[in-house]
Amino acid sequence: MARIAGVNIPTQKRVPIALTYIHGIGQDSARKICEAVSIDAARRVNELSDAEVLAIREFIDANLTVEGDLRREVQMNVKRLMDLGCYRGLRHRRGLPVRGQRTHTNARTRKGPAKAIAGKKK
Repeated sequence: MARIAGVNIPTQKRVPIALTYIHGIGQDSARKICEAVSIDAARRVNELSDAEVLAIREFIDANLTVEGDLRREVQMNVKRLMDLGCYRGLRHRRGLPVRGQRTHTNARTRKGPAKAIAGKKK
């Protein structure tokens, strides 16, 4: 089991696909990592040697912000917006959509389950 950036990546998948299991690495970043470390994209994780896994790990540590550090950074950015009291910060604070989506209908992901209104039949 290969462990990179504190995440056990699946061993039966191809390397670029397995790298996307790390928070902060998408398909494009995974492909660039494989190119930089010169690993064929068709190879599986269980076919990698320890040296290659170490090379991937070192490249990610040196060049990318992933997992806990990235989550912390995003959380601090949201907290900064809330402390500033800007419009986006207020939307975060109230648990409403931040990027201009409508709230009259939909927005249930942010607002939570619909609350029943007393006395409303129709």
